[in-house]
Amino acid sequence: MLFSRMLVPTLKETPAEAEAVSHRLLLRAGMIRKVASGIYNYLPLGLKVLRKVENIVRAEMDRAGALEVLLPAVQPAELWQESGRWGIYGKELLRFMDRHERDYCFGPTHEEVITDLVRREVQSYRQLPLNLYQIQVKFRDEIRPRFGLIRSREFIMKDAYSFDADEAGAEACYQRMYEAYNRIFRRCGLNFKVVEADTGPIGGSFSHEFMVLADTGEDLLASCKSCHYAANLEKAEIPLDLSEPGLPLGKKPAPVSTPNVRTVEELAAFLRVSPADIVKTLIYETGKGPVAVLIRGDHEVNEVKVRNLLGVTDLMLAGLIRVQELTGAEVGFAGPVGLQLPIYADQAVARMNAAVTGANRDNYHLTKVHPTRDLEITQVADLRTVTDRDPCPRCGGALTVLRGIEVGHIFKLGLKYSKALEATYLDQEGAEQYIYMGCYGIGVSRIVAAAIEQGHDDHGIIFPMALAPVQVGLIPISVNDGAIMSCVEKLHADLEAEGIEVLLDDRDERPGVKFKDCDLLGIPLRVVVGAKTLAAGAAEVRHRRAPETRLVPIEALSNYLKGLIAQEVND
Repeated sequence: MLFSRMLVPTLKETPAEAEAVSHRLLLRAGMIRKVASGIYNYLPLGLKVLRKVENIVRAEMDRAGALEVLLPAVQPAELWQESGRWGIYGKELLRFMDRHERDYCFGPTHEEVITDLVRREVQSYRQLPLNLYQIQVKFRDEIRPRFGLIRSREFIMKDAYSFDADEAGAEACYQRMYEAYNRIFRRCGLNFKVVEADTGPIGGSFSHEFMVLADTGEDLLASCKSCHYAANLEKAEIPLDLSEPGLPLGKKPAPVSTPNVRTVEELAAFLRVSPADIVKTLIYETGKGPVAVLIRGDHEVNEVKVRNLLGVTDLMLAGLIRVQELTGAEVGFAGPVGLQLPIYADQAVARMNAAVTGANRDNYHLTKVHPTRDLEITQVADLRTVTDRDPCPRCGGALTVLRGIEVGHIFKLGLKYSKALEATYLDQEGAEQYIYMGCYGIGVSRIVAAAIEQGHDDHGIIFPMALAPVQVGLIPISVNDGAIMSCVEKLHADLEAEGIEVLLDDRDERPGVKFKDCDLLGIPLRVVVGAKTLAAGAAEVRHRRAPETRLVPIEALSNYLKGLIAQEVND
């Protein structure tokens, strides 16, 4: 592969549009180019990286017994209406009409289509179990696409769907996929963590996310330092405190004037109390009507937990006017005492003894509020976001909060879609039974970005060997020196014949330019041939992850490079 014959439009300056490290470096390395918001072209080297990810994913899915199919990107609305998701998926679902004014969508996922295929083709228990997967373009109309390939609108995804005769079979398949995903991310050379996760709009009873750990990650996860517990912050549990709250103080709630004091910070300073002594009253609009959620002042509400507790898909903070209508007070002064709404309290609130709350009266708060005495609480639950001050819900050990990038998600769906779409089979007694399902997604294009977020420095990308566009960058110090070029051209041919991926930089550029581009592209091994190395019958070899170089005899170079590559590529 010759650099002069490749389309590798590297950039010296950082594009203004780039927010994330991976976005910046993919653009600078000439691997992607923006077409529209959240939509990108893949240039030759970027596509090579993408294909390497696909090949690893495909090999492990095949190894796990899954069968590859290809489903349509455009899906009819009827299937989504049948599953019930047409009206609830949200604006991320790109809907449109064809010339006959029939409704369609561009698939963000394929549960409906694959279930429809299986219900038509599978009739007997003898045809189960079945695991089908594809690697294909998806589209989700993100409200704010950002970070390049990390949160784009159009992306490449591997999605697999399993079909089993019973729950035990579905559990076994889930475990096989769990193990396959671990192998995939290990082979990709990524530092990752498996976490418990919320099922979201996909649905189902249980799921795990696979997170690439990176300081620049947009997701947060809680991980125990003492055991294997880890969970996405949306899912991370806080152990329920089953002990009785303290006895209420003798005094009843007392109003106190707090003119223009609205925030927790302002109120804590004004009353000289801790934020932990304050109760935040959050008014939400839901599909079941308005509700109040109570959270301690030093905590943050976890809206996923609230949504799951209420069994709703729509959850939105009430606006200023609506808060006044429901509480009689402006935002900042709403409180739970006497509030005629369903009240859901976080367990930490229920343990409070003398709390400060809004008074449902402008410029006033209440002190000495005892939640179990003074409030009509509908339900107490875990409704807040975990922090690194909370204990592990499994072993009680210390938690740490890490940043990561979700690259995979597996779900135990159960009968959610098979019941909705009537996907059944006949068992050994001839009785009709619903098929148990699971689904398993990997963000193929996101892995490319995640690998860069995890591996980079001031000079550019540091790809794992398994994902790099090529394994070796071969650089002649001078393309005008016949002896040097004769050597590197023979090396190029010999190394390729040995199955080593080589990019020969045959451009008439200064060595420094070539070195910078080699580093920018994230090529793991750099081989340099110049007059001095040639006189010694050797080439200079440098690993992208290490500053030192080594002179290797030309005749031993192939075996030396193959040894380095084999150390890092695990098939």
